[in-house]
Order: sequence, then C-alpha cells, then structure tokens
Amino acid sequence: MTATARASQQQAKALQFGSGPGETVVAGVPEGYDALIVADLARRNLGDGPVDAVFVARDAPRLSAFAEAASFFAPDIEIITLPGWDCLPYDRVSPTPALLSQRLAAMAQLAAPRVGKVPVVLAVTVGAAMQRMLPRALVKGSALALRPGQMVDLAHIVTWLEANGFMRTSTVRENGEYAVRGGILDLFAPGAEAPVRLDFFGDTLETVRAFDPETQRTTSQSASLDLVPLSEVLFNEDTIRSFRSRYRSAFGATASGDPVYEAISAGRRHQGMEHWLPLFYPELETVFDYAGAAPVCLDPLAREAYGERHAQISDHYSARMAALEEGSRHDAAPYRPLEPATLYLPEEEWQAQLAGRRVVALNPYQVPESEASGARIIDAGAHKGRDFAPERQNEQANVFDALVGHIRALNGKGLKVAIACWSDGSRGRMSDMLHGHGWENVRETAGFAEIATLKPGEVAVTILGIESGFETADFVIIGEQDILGDRYARPRKKSRSGADVLTEAASLTPGDFVVHVDHGIGRFAGLRTITAAGAPHDCVELHYANDDKLYLPVENIELLTRYGAEEANVTLDRLGSIGWQARKSKLKERIREMAAKLIEVAAARAMRTAPKLEKPDGLYDEFAARFPYAETDDQLQSIDAVLEDLDSGRPMDRLVCGDVGF
Repeated sequence: MTATARASQQQAKALQFGSGPGETVVAGVPEGYDALIVADLARRNLGDGPVDAVFVARDAPRLSAFAEAASFFAPDIEIITLPGWDCLPYDRVSPTPALLSQRLAAMAQLAAPRVGKVPVVLAVTVGAAMQRMLPRALVKGSALALRPGQMVDLAHIVTWLEANGFMRTSTVRENGEYAVRGGILDLFAPGAEAPVRLDFFGDTLETVRAFDPETQRTTSQSASLDLVPLSEVLFNEDTIRSFRSRYRSAFGATASGDPVYEAISAGRRHQGMEHWLPLFYPELETVFDYAGAAPVCLDPLAREAYGERHAQISDHYSARMAALEEGSRHDAAPYRPLEPATLYLPEEEWQAQLAGRRVVALNPYQVPESEASGARIIDAGAHKGRDFAPERQNEQANVFDALVGHIRALNGKGLKVAIACWSDGSRGRMSDMLHGHGWENVRETAGFAEIATLKPGEVAVTILGIESGFETADFVIIGEQDILGDRYARPRKKSRSGADVLTEAASLTPGDFVVHVDHGIGRFAGLRTITAAGAPHDCVELHYANDDKLYLPVENIELLTRYGAEEANVTLDRLGSIGWQARKSKLKERIREMAAKLIEVAAARAMRTAPKLEKPDGLYDEFAARFPYAETDDQLQSIDAVLEDLDSGRPMDRLVCGDVGF
C-alpha cells in the first residue's frame, strides 16, 4: 500500500459505509475532503467490476474540481471522467468534438476488460448520469487495434475513420482529424495528447510515431494504437437503416423535407443528429450499466441538479413541440423532438437506479436525524475552514499576521497545516510572505502524502485549486481564497483551431480587400470547396487583376490580413508580377532606415543612468498577493522585466498593453 493510500485511509478509518442497497448520509464532508472519502470507499470496494465507486457531480466545473482534488489526495486511485453533452437539450448543434472524444475514450475504457488491481472511480456529472448512452457491446466491437508489422489495408482504416466520426483534412491539428498522403496516414485520436503518423509499405503497417503538429517532428515511437469512435452515432448501413425505420415510426410519413432525415438517409452526418440517438440503435444503456454494481456517491447538490436538468429538458421539449406546430403553418424546416424518456432517464427510473444500489450522500454540514429521510447518518468530522474576510476588510489588521497566528494555534493543537495555492507563482509568494511574517519552517509540497509527514511546527505550501479550505481532526487545508479573497479563473488562450480559421474567414465579406503575404492585394470572394488529388479541400477564393483567381487552403489563412487603408482607388495586384515584391522591397528599405535611427537613439539612452528602484520584498509580496487573478505566463514575464528595468540603473523604455478581455 502506498504512503498516500495509508494517509487517506487513516483519515477515513472510522467511517462505515455499510453494504448492500440503501442510502448512507456522510455528514461533515466539505468540498475537497470528498475526494478522500470517495477514494477510501473505492479502496474498500475493490473488486472485479468495471469500477469500484461512482461520483456524481452537480455540474462540469464541480466534476473538474473533484478530479483535481482526487489526483492530489489520492494519486493511487484511477479517475475516469465522463462529462455530459455540452449543448442544450434538443439543440440543433452537436456536442463539441473535444467533449465527444473524452466521452468515447471513457466509454471504451469502461467497456474493455479491466487490467490490474488499481481502485477505479468513475466521475460523472448529473447530466451524464441521466443520459442514455451507446451500448457497451457496440463500443467494444467498434474499436480498432493497430500494431506495427500488422497486415492492414489503408483504405480499410480510412473507411473506419469516416464511419466513426473522424474528419478528413489536409493537415492534422485537432482531435478527430486525419490526413492521407500516399502511404502515410496522420490522425489525432480521441483523448490523445498528440497526433500519430502511420507509415505503410504496401499493406503492412511499418511504424506508429507520435509527432508535433506544429513542427511535424517525431516525438516518440508507439508499439500500438487503439482507436475508438469519435461520435456516438456509428455510421454504417445498419444504423442508417434503423434510423430511417424508427424515424418514420415515430413521426409518421412526414419525413420528406426534413433536413435531418434526408441527410442521414443519404449517408451524410448532420449537425445535431446525436439528439436522435435512440433511433440509431435497438437499445441504449446508462452510466449505471457501465458502472456495474459499484456504490454511488452523490455530490451535496446532485439531487437538486437532477431536478433542474429534468425541468430544463421538459421546457426545451415543450418549446420544440410548440415551434413544430407553429412551423407547420409556415412551411419552416421541421425539428421533430423525441420523447424525453427515450434519451434521458425520467424521475422514476432515476430513483429506481439509486434504490437498487449502495448510495453515499455527501453533505458538508451536520445533518439532524429528522432530516435524514430514513437514511443512516455517519459523521466524517470535517468542516469548512476559517475565512479571513474580517481581516481583509479591516484596514488596521494585517491578514498575514492573522494567518500566522491561526497556523500557530492549529499547530498547538497538534494539527498538520497546509496552504493550498492556485499556481506555482502564488505558492512561491505565499512561502515568502510566511517567512516575512515570522514563520520560518515552510515546506513546499506536491501531494497529500508529504503533508502527512509534516513535523511539528512545519507548514506546507502546495498547489491545489480549491474554492475554500477545510479542517479535519488531523489536518487543516487553508485555501488561498480564504486568505486573499476570491480568485477569478480565466481560461487559457488556445492555439488557433480549424474552427477558428473558418470563423476568421467568415468574418470577411465577399468584396473585402485582403493582402496575401506573397501575392499582394486581392479581393475576397468567399469560401469554396474544391477537389484536389481526389479529395475535397476547403479554400478561400481570392480574385486578383485580370480576373486571376487564387484558392488558398483555410489552414493557411494566416497568410492573409485584412486591407487596413481606405478602400477607395485600391488597385489589385497581378498574380506572378513583380509589382508586389518591388513594393515590399522598398518598404523594407524604409524600415531599415527607421531602424538605424532607432538604434542611434537606443545607444544614446544606454549611456544614460537613472536611480535604482528596488522592490521592498515583504510589502511587494503582500501587494502582489492581493491581485485577484492567476497571472498568465506573459504577464509574469512582463512583471519580471519591468522590475528588472527599475533595478537596472538605466532609463526604462517600455509600453505595457493590458488585456481587455478578448
């Protein structure tokens, strides 16, 4: 048993979850501590089933927070996350490819034979738990295993990719894409961190190599590749036939003019077709089928979330039915929704699923017997930690002095103390502030096992993104937000995706002037699909002088910029002429002249001196800690550069532009 497992079990050793069907309310389980409770339940329930425990989170952010806490408190536990669809019920759009990729990877893992004896927790949202899913047999039977040296027809793999939701592109950049060039197949599998390149010699798969999509360089060799579908609609003759038959049975002989029915009947995928998932298969399964007999742990607000989701589904169904009736009078394109119970678990089925298994209802508060509704109550003994809001609001008080005093009091009770920070940078600042306010024995840690080994008088500073801390009988987690107030999480900026490229092209209006880096000024004519080398390609159509046309693949749209000057009297360049290159050459010469003058100015400034301004370490760290955002890498670099300039003894010459939220 690992040190982490021993530490985790020691925290929950007094809890008796019971056995067999029935509900147990575990009180005194604040968020964060629930990861320890669920992990201990999974270890005690370790068996031969697909998973050892199920955690049902109220929503996607809570699911993500639980998974992060579980990896911190119980890294010996395997967490399989299964989110719900990220689109509205009865929407006209499909779930995003990235989310479908995550769902299908989780389904495939659950459907496959279990390997090893590591405890497994299936973490799902309420939305995922009440939604019907692909049968396990279909998921298992639709997987494709590839090994170097295997005899396999490249055309067979391409057919499989097309049938299972992969999209053909000229360059692979995102999950679910593939590209074929001669005897080479590039593809980005669901759940993979990088795309792979398959090299064929005839019908023999020679190598499987992971590569960097930006540099195209090989990063590692792979001994195998296991592929799972990218879509929950497996497109083949059987599923199309089933859809056509069941659609007509459900809605009568009114399918003509229905874009969904016509597209699928023609063998084409249609945006939003997942909302008719029950029509493609004889039967569907649920999360509870995938989980076997594993006990279910309910997030404190899971039941309320089910009620809200159930009401949302009913409202959207009613709205679709009303719109269908209204549209029939105006010959609008129909949207014929399925009965909610065909795709989502109705309340009686939801209750029956829970009644048939062991349920652990987590609650952060103490629960009186009168509110238990007949369920057994046990107390985990934890509670929400101290919030330093009064000290933050009192100008006469120092929150860090109060923090050190609180830590000293906790240590006096024999409790181990850890401060959970949101980033490596904030962890470093917190360590400095503790030192600056008189607490010298600070240890930066990476996991719960290290916290369990703290010596008397020692405090841990670690990285764990929790909303607020909590206290148990043996240890205390103090959240960074408890000390400094709410943090505002900002999504990381992503590299441009294929969808972003199309959006950029769509922002142009036919007739707009654009500049191509190699060919000069042209006129944007729109997006076109052309056939090249026997395959369709999405391109931007550009018009130049003499009615010349240029088709630019959308993945190379970074070569274009919108023409920025006034558009009156604009002259189009001629493809293949030297006019554009000559103008570029003249402009480069002017830039060189300007650069020479700037160098002279910079040299003169470099000879000058200025007073050195050093930051006061303690006060500066306190000031920086009150910044209510997690700094981006670019912001941290800018801050360090400015501080370095102030301390250099030379004039500073910088312009810092703020991010306005885009």
